[in-house]
Amino acid sequence: MKNKEQQTNGLLTKKDIDKAAWSYIFFAQATQNFERMMGLAFCHVMEPILKKIYKDNPEEYKKSLERHMQYYNTEPQLGALIPGITIAMEEARAKGEDVSEELIVNTKNALMGPFAGIGDSMLIGTYSPILLSIAMSLCINDGNPLGPILFCVVWLTTMVGLQWWLFHKGYSMGIGAANLFFNNKTLADRITTGLTMMGLIVIGGVASTTVKAKVILSYVNGDMTVALQEAIFDKILPNVLPLLLTLTVWWLMDKKKWSPTKIVLTIVVFAAVMVFLGIM
Repeated sequence: MKNKEQQTNGLLTKKDIDKAAWSYIFFAQATQNFERMMGLAFCHVMEPILKKIYKDNPEEYKKSLERHMQYYNTEPQLGALIPGITIAMEEARAKGEDVSEELIVNTKNALMGPFAGIGDSMLIGTYSPILLSIAMSLCINDGNPLGPILFCVVWLTTMVGLQWWLFHKGYSMGIGAANLFFNNKTLADRITTGLTMMGLIVIGGVASTTVKAKVILSYVNGDMTVALQEAIFDKILPNVLPLLLTLTVWWLMDKKKWSPTKIVLTIVVFAAVMVFLGIM
């Protein structure tokens, strides 16, 4: 069995890579800001690595910190491959190989977009809604706590495992991993488009089964009582009110740029007024 302190490629040990991976998993989005987005967190992950490989070259160490403090933003789970690749490139540069500063920075910049698109479509737009729909189905009727517990356990387990594996895979593949995406931009675009469509379908299905909006108002004329929901809405346009509510929320977020907090508060106020008036 290999010792954890064994050199992986001459300068860094497996323990160094493990520490960097854990640092990324815990702190990748810890310092989000409008100027550099995830740049400071990325530099935090790289700093121990850079300090070790450039310990005999203080000027190069300073320059490496500067280039990794630049703007950086991508989908953090799938994007775990990028810091692994970057570490491999920095290590190669420290060993004297023909790896320029521009190549390191340009590789990071070139990979941010594709990984953001694919990661958001595959994980945030598809995988997360599927898990949420399963979790909500377990607790939406009786408040069963198993729903949120299941979501948290499954999401955290799979995402931490994915980030750990991709970080180490990026380091082991190095610049070769980057070339896979540089040379297959058309394939990456197709994957992104397909997963985006799948994600929209899933979100539509989740909305149709979980958004509840019913009219309790009834028309009364003598002995005749007509429930508007059952007699009109359910027979003519089933689930039209949840659809209108979902589309309204989308319109407010996408077109009017309302924040989620503002939308939630608006829905709460609207619901309170409808209940007070006896309409819904």
